[in-house]
Amino acid sequence: MNNTDNLQPITSPKNDIVFFNLEKLRFIIKDGTGLDIAYAYEDLVFSEHGIFIFQFDVNNPNTFYCWFNNDCIEKDRISLLNSLIKSAGLNKAVIMYKGKFEMNQQEGKEQISVNFIDI
Repeated sequence: MNNTDNLQPITSPKNDIVFFNLEKLRFIIKDGTGLDIAYAYEDLVFSEHGIFIFQFDVNNPNTFYCWFNNDCIEKDRISLLNSLIKSAGLNKAVIMYKGKFEMNQQEGKEQISVNFIDI
């Protein structure tokens, strides 16, 4: 197995190719919540059921930014976030809560739009 088999490439603002360790984040999500990754696009990772979205930090491979769906009940959001933070800590990573997001499917298209609401 090649060391880059579990890495996802993306171009950074400096036009350098950056590789993200998707498997590390997948493990943290699965360990912390029992959920899996539904979809990964560039530096964003969507959880099953659209509950949360993670964004990789292009400057630090062990830092992940997290947004929760605006429809997620607050007590559930807090519980899930605490579990994710604990799992990340056990795996030498850091999760930073960034806020909430809204996701809408564009009418007549197989596309979604995501609106991030920073805290």
